[in-house]
This record gives sequence, structure tokens and C-alpha cells, in this order.
Amino acid sequence: MPYFLSGFGPDFWPELLFPALVPLGLTLKVALTATAGACLLGVGAGFALSRRGLPGRELLDAVCTLPLVLPPTVIGYYLLVLFGRRGVLGQWLQEHFGVTLIFTWQGAALAACVVAFPLVCKAARTAFEGVDQNLEHAARSLGAGEAGVFLRVSLPLAWRGVLSGTMLALARAMGEFGATLMIAGNLPGRTQTLSLAIYDAAQAGRDDEAMFLVLLTSLVCILLLLASGKFLKLNPCT
Repeated sequence: MPYFLSGFGPDFWPELLFPALVPLGLTLKVALTATAGACLLGVGAGFALSRRGLPGRELLDAVCTLPLVLPPTVIGYYLLVLFGRRGVLGQWLQEHFGVTLIFTWQGAALAACVVAFPLVCKAARTAFEGVDQNLEHAARSLGAGEAGVFLRVSLPLAWRGVLSGTMLALARAMGEFGATLMIAGNLPGRTQTLSLAIYDAAQAGRDDEAMFLVLLTSLVCILLLLASGKFLKLNPCT
């Protein structure tokens, strides 16, 4: 047995597993919500950026890529400026809908969505640029509108790239830490995801708990990536 598991006796695993189910469930909820948002926004942005006639295309692409290269704390600060209680969008949401994102799991999902968005956007752009535009022109000549061309030609031919980017975004959303900590805090049972729980356990010197959570997080991410790879192999490209 590896040295870092030597202290985990048979009675020790349940003591760690059951408390870990809360941050695990919250992590999955946050990551799935964030991935859904990143997929919708990323596919739309990637398709728009794949159009050669789009004005300022490369500048827009650089802006969409920013969350991938900026430090997570910078992303978190931007989100606080926008969605904080005194932020422009934060005040508007509070006044009109009574919605507050700060220190909520929805805020954590927003932070994870922002950092995962570029992965979907870049993959979608590459996939859409690989679609034969002659097929799109043929669909238009047969009377299909732009929405029909996208849904019946472009997206079905680019779905593999979109799915690959989406699965990477899901793994990225599950591991988000910095931006989530700034906008959602680290509240056990409310906003504490697995990444934050690992940080909390390590800071408190609970090394066995931290190691268990690290292994659990790694296992979940590996299973998700293996499942996506198997799905891609079982579904041939149309």
C-alpha cells in the first residue's frame, strides 16, 4: 500500500467518505450548472468567431480567451465588481429579482462558468472552422434559414469538437478554486466545493482528510474523462 494510504484503516474510510459526500454533491451541482452555461455561451461564441466576415474577430477571440490566461483572483475580482452587492449587475439583480450571487452556490457556478467558457469556445471555433462551408451554402440554396443551417448542418458536423471542449470545461469547473473563493466564499454545506474542502483541510493540518479528498476528486475527474472518451468512440461522426 502506498505510504500516503498506510494510515487509512478499514474503519477510517467511512469516517472520511460520508462527510465528503456534501462537498462532492455541491461540486457536481456547481460544475454541471457551470458547464451547461459555458456550453451554451461557448458554442454560440465559437460559431460566431468561426465566421470569416465577423468584424474584429481576432480581438473578440482574445477577449473570450482572457479567462483562460488571467489569474483566477483577477477573474474573481471582476465578478465582484460586476455582481457584488454594489456592482452594476448585482444591484440590478437584487432590485428587480431579489437575487444575490455573493456567497451562494449560484455564485460559485457563475465563477466556474466564466473560467470554463474559453475551453468550449476555442474547441467550438476550431470544430466549426473545419465544417465544409459548401455544405452550408447548399443548405441555404435549398431554402434553409440560418438557424436551420446551424442546427441541421454545422452543429451535427462539429459535435465532436464541441463535446470535447464541453468535457474539458466540466473537468475545469470541478477544479475551480480562486474565482470561486472570491465570489462564493468557503462556507461548509453552502459553497464549499471539493477544491475548497481540500484547501480547508490542508490549512487545518488534517492531512488524511485532504489526501482522501484529493484522491476522490482525481477519481471523479478520471471517470468523467473516460466516459466522454468512450462516448466519442461509440458514436461515429455523421
